[in-house]
Amino acid sequence: MRKFNGFMHGVNLGGWLSQTDDTSENHYNSFITESDIKYIASLGLDHVRVPVDYMVIEEENGAVKESGYGYIDSCLEWCIKYNLNMIIDLHKAFGYSFDPLDKTDKTVFFTDEKLKNRFYSLWKTIASRYGKYHDTVAFELLNEIVEPSVSEAWNATALKAIETIRTVAPDSWIIFGGTMYNNVLSVPELAETKDNKVVYTFHSYEPMIFTHQGAYWVDNMPSDFRIKYPENIDEYRQQSKRLSQQLAGAVFSDNLTEVSADFFEKLFLPALETAEKRNIPLYCGEYGVIDLADDNSKINWTADICSVFNKYNIGRAYWNYKEKDFGITDIKDEKVRKQLAEKL
Repeated sequence: MRKFNGFMHGVNLGGWLSQTDDTSENHYNSFITESDIKYIASLGLDHVRVPVDYMVIEEENGAVKESGYGYIDSCLEWCIKYNLNMIIDLHKAFGYSFDPLDKTDKTVFFTDEKLKNRFYSLWKTIASRYGKYHDTVAFELLNEIVEPSVSEAWNATALKAIETIRTVAPDSWIIFGGTMYNNVLSVPELAETKDNKVVYTFHSYEPMIFTHQGAYWVDNMPSDFRIKYPENIDEYRQQSKRLSQQLAGAVFSDNLTEVSADFFEKLFLPALETAEKRNIPLYCGEYGVIDLADDNSKINWTADICSVFNKYNIGRAYWNYKEKDFGITDIKDEKVRKQLAEKL
């Protein structure tokens, strides 16, 4: 499998420039600082994935917001200092949000030409600023396309965005993923491209009933629900019936007979075959376990999924570095924190 060199072992900086209710200058200046980037480098990781919401870097009318780019600039400066690479991930675009708590239409963006043109324009601005850092900075087009029905429209949009970026950043890595919240099963549906620096991405939180146990934002998930890892797959399937098909579908695949490293290897197989055939690297932009799970289960799950990442040269970024219900730094036991980090 072709490697996404420089982006093999990473962590997400979620909750900083995205997915936060605190949009104050104080939050942006204090949530992630140089000391955080230094600490991440000390863990032996090679990159950070930086989710960014459009409203941080542009006004509602589309004008550039220089203060927002200043935070990205600072992060890039720290990454260069501590030999880390960086992915700029557009987590929310004007007119599109994956967030299940945001009840907006998840399909209109892909058919509205004005919204798409705004999207292309934003990426041209980002690429113009950071394309010269192509050895350090990669671009991820848009986080988690939700509805399977927009797959074809999203492919066309992604290819046009890549074409736009290439006019100003010919050498930068560009990442894009599929529907069902970047489900690994959607990778074979992604558009083919002859661009030599494109990466297919997916997110992996399977079994969702384990990684998101007790999550308040998941429909029909009891706040007091707990389950361990590993557990019998029939138990996961039984408990997963409370979730939507989009969230729980993977665990019901016929070829999955047990939950172990083999579970992930079989789950990833269609994506692996697609990437190998097209000679395109694979990258898991998010994977992780909610802080409500017990520590041993966290370690067991991470060890299994990362062993498959290692076997097939799949780059990845753990969700999350800090807070957001998944934070590594929020694990109270330092020994457990280090055990987890060693697996990443």
